[in-house]
Amino acid sequence: MTATSTQPARMIILSAPSGAGKTSLARALVDAEPYADLSISHTTRDRRPGEADGVHYHFVDHATFEEMIERDLFLEYARVFDNLYGTSREAVDPIIEAGTNIILDIDWQGARKVRARMPECVSVFILPPSRQALAQRLSDRGRDSADVIERRMRDAASEASHYGEYDWVVINDDFDQALAELRAILAGRPVSEPASSDRVKGLVASLSEPA
Repeated sequence: MTATSTQPARMIILSAPSGAGKTSLARALVDAEPYADLSISHTTRDRRPGEADGVHYHFVDHATFEEMIERDLFLEYARVFDNLYGTSREAVDPIIEAGTNIILDIDWQGARKVRARMPECVSVFILPPSRQALAQRLSDRGRDSADVIERRMRDAASEASHYGEYDWVVINDDFDQALAELRAILAGRPVSEPASSDRVKGLVASLSEPA
C-alpha cells in the first residue's frame, strides 16, 4: 500500500522458525491493513515455482549480494540455510518516509541488527502451537525432502531460543486469531503474550524435545 496514514509510521519485525507461518501472516497483515507494506528482501536462494522477482523476493546471485554488502546497502543481512538474505535500505526508506507502516519478515539475526539500528521498532516472534504441528506443516508443504525437514526441525529449537529478544510472542495455533493479534500490535494495542509468559517458555522448551 502507498497511502499515507495520519499516524507515525511503525516498523514491525516478524521472525519465526521455518514452517511457523510467518510469511503467510505477514502478507495477510499487509492485505488487512490500509497503511502497511511489506519490505521485499534480497536473497541468493533459487526461485521456487510460483515466485516472482520483486514480489516475493529480489533474487540476485552471490556476487551481486556481496557487492551490495560492500556498498553498505543493507539495513540487515544474514546467512540462513546456506543462502544470503537481506533488507535493503532502498526497500525500507521510501515506505517509512511515506508514513506507511512497514513489515519486516526476517530471521532473528537480521532482527537483532535492525533493533540495534532502529530501537524504536516493535518485534514479534511467531511460534507454532507444538513441535508436532510444526513437523506436520513442514511435511504438508511438500517441497522439502525428509532430510531437509529434519534439519529445519533441529534448527527450529535454536531459532526459537531467541524469542526472549522480542517484544511480543504470537502463537500461530489459529491463523485468524494470530492475525488479529498482529493487527492489535500494529495498532499499539497488543493482546499477545509477552515473551516472559510460562506458556511461551514451555512451548519453546518442547521444540527441543526428541521427536
